This record gives sequence, structure tokens and C-alpha cells, in this order.
Amino acid sequence: MKQNWGAKWKTVLLASAATLFAFSLICYPKQSLEASIRGLNMWWEVVFPSLLPFFIVSELLISFGVVSFLGVLLEPLMRPLFRVPGVGGFAWAMGMASGYPSGAKLTARLYQEKQLTTIEAERLSSFTNSSNPLFIFGAVSAGFFNNPQLGLVLAVSHYLGNISVGLIMRFHGIRKERRQSKRQPRSFSLPYALRTLHRTRLKNEQPLGKLLGDAVRSSVQTLLMIGGFIILFSVMNKLLYMMHLTEQLAPLLRHLLRLAQLPEQLDIPVFSGLFEITLGSQMISQTDEAMLMEKAVATSFVLAFGGFSVQAQVASILAEANIRFQPFFIARLLHGVFAASFTYLLWKPLYIKTAGGMPTNIPAFLHAAKDSAWNEGWRLLQQYGPLLTLLFLCLYIWLVIKAASESRGRS
Repeated sequence: MKQNWGAKWKTVLLASAATLFAFSLICYPKQSLEASIRGLNMWWEVVFPSLLPFFIVSELLISFGVVSFLGVLLEPLMRPLFRVPGVGGFAWAMGMASGYPSGAKLTARLYQEKQLTTIEAERLSSFTNSSNPLFIFGAVSAGFFNNPQLGLVLAVSHYLGNISVGLIMRFHGIRKERRQSKRQPRSFSLPYALRTLHRTRLKNEQPLGKLLGDAVRSSVQTLLMIGGFIILFSVMNKLLYMMHLTEQLAPLLRHLLRLAQLPEQLDIPVFSGLFEITLGSQMISQTDEAMLMEKAVATSFVLAFGGFSVQAQVASILAEANIRFQPFFIARLLHGVFAASFTYLLWKPLYIKTAGGMPTNIPAFLHAAKDSAWNEGWRLLQQYGPLLTLLFLCLYIWLVIKAASESRGRS
């Protein structure tokens, strides 16, 4: 009976939320359109062109057996540290390089290929999702803060936090694994890795054109889903602000900000960052009442938490592979705390001593070259990203039409 009442309350809650969302769209059509365009621009200019190459390459590497090859070589490292197979090293590296939600997509693909158990997939997804360096250095540090040197602190804290999450999540599901037959870790063996590479490639007897077409089609479909979530949460965040719900809910964060010894004026920016990391990071950078170190700590938390927009994307990807979302959400909270803590601890050695004029062993010209490269990469992505997006959308439409005509011809 209690379960029946719980299901009814859930139905009422979901129906009420959907009705309120539809009603708010009607009340604020102009603001909703502006938020939709903002989310669309982010996806059109940045997200699609930056993630698409990584998605396509990762699909091909899995099909050609390169991931299995790397899995054998990385087994002695990944198994003792994180209790995941060596193929997790590939998902980890690609997740750091390409950003959200690549780690979840690769984890789901490896799980569907039966290279991961359910518990291993939950562990791997928890620490392979992160912001990419281009976004941290180019958009946040150089773009929002106009301070490229800040990117070093944010990036190091972000990735150290991810490693810390992986070391903690290695204990996730350990009791269930004890009841199951354990996989014996294989020692480093290059000949065995080469044999694994060859066997995996032979399993995929499809021609190269078919593999490439499937990789493009699968990648574009995932990115279309990601774009929908970005636009949805951009509108949702704007509507919460227009209905003054942000002002009503943000004070709940003030108690946490006081505990963390951060200014209360960061409550609305951090609250916005809980929904969408780009908007939250920008609002934090514009908070004049906070010092730069306090802004960096808050930004680190927002980047690590990922925002509900990213988490919804990951939840959709994991749900398709029947992987639980709860461990990922807990890991995001841990990542936020770790990243903020590392930013505070590393502020003096990584920022003040390198960018604040104190003596350092790192040449100044090296910082300038590195920072300008990230900034230039971000500018080029925004300039030529839409063209790449348009070209691959046209290619995707052609592939879908071709596949549909071939299926009708066979029938």
C-alpha cells in the first residue's frame, strides 16, 4: 500500500512539474527563446565540433581492436589502482581530453561490448567524466576571468579531484565482487596484446566504409541528444530566475558557503552553476564581492559537479546501457568537494608563485605561449565550429537516407 501511495505521489509530482514548466514557457516566451538560442549557440559553436572527432575516433578504435590492445597493456595499472580493466585507461584518457560526457559514452560502449562488468562500469563512469582542457583554459580562464594563468590551478585541481574520486570508488560494490568469480589481473605482455588486437579486428568483418558510416551516425545521434539537454536546461535555468525561484532557493546555499568560508554573494552564481556550468562559471567570474581565490574555489566546484545539464546527458547514456546513475551522482559531489579543496591548497604554489610575481623556475614566456595557444584554440573553435557542425549534420542526413533506402531495397 505504501509503495502504491509513493508511486501516486511521484506521478502527481512529475505531472505538476511538467505543467508548471509548460505554463512558465507561455508566460515568458521571449526569455525562453533567448535561453534556447544561447544553449543552441553553445552546442552549435563549441560542443558539437569539439566532441564529434573524439566520438568518431573512439568508435573506430573500439571496432579495430586498438582499445582491447591498450586494455591488455594498461591492465597492470588500472586494476590495482581503480579495480577496473585496462580498457578503462582508454576511457579515462579520452574523457579528460574531450570532456563531458565522453567518459560515460565510452563506458556504456565498453559495457555493451562485455569488456566491463556492471560494477566496473559504475566505477569507471564515476571518474572518467570531466571538463576538457580547452574549456578550462580557453572559455573559463581566458574568456570569463580574463586570466589565463588561472587555468593551471583549475585544471590541476580538476584532474587531481577526478583521480581521488577513482581511488575512492574502487571500493564501490566490493562486497558483490567477493561473491563473484574474480578476474585474475594479467601481467604486461606485448605479444598477447597484439594477438588481442588481431582477434578483435577479425570479429568486425564489415568494410571500412560501413564502420566509418556507423561511427558518424552513432556519434551525431549522441550529440543531438546532448544538444537537446543543453537547450532544455538553459531554458529551465532562465525560467527559474524569471519566476524568482532562484532567489528563493539560493539562500539554502548560503549556509554551505558560510561553512566553506566563501562570500554569500556567490549563492545565485553557484546555484546557476548547479544547472549549467558555462553560465555558472561566467556569473562567478562577475561577482565583485569575492576575491579571486574564492571565485576559483567556487568555479572548481561547479566544473567538477558538472551541472544537472551534463548529469542528465550522462543519465540518458547510462540508462541505454542499463548502468545505474546513482554512483555517478555521488561521485560528482565528491569530485566537487575534492576539486574545491585542491584549488584552495594549491592556490599559493600554483598561482601566487607562478603568476603573482614571486620567484619561480618556470619561464614567463612558457606561460604566455601555452595560454595564448589555448585561447587561440578556443577562438578558432567558435569561428569554424558552426561550419563543421553543418557539414556533419548534412553527412548524417545523407547516411540516414542511404541506410533507409538500403533497408527498403532488402525488404
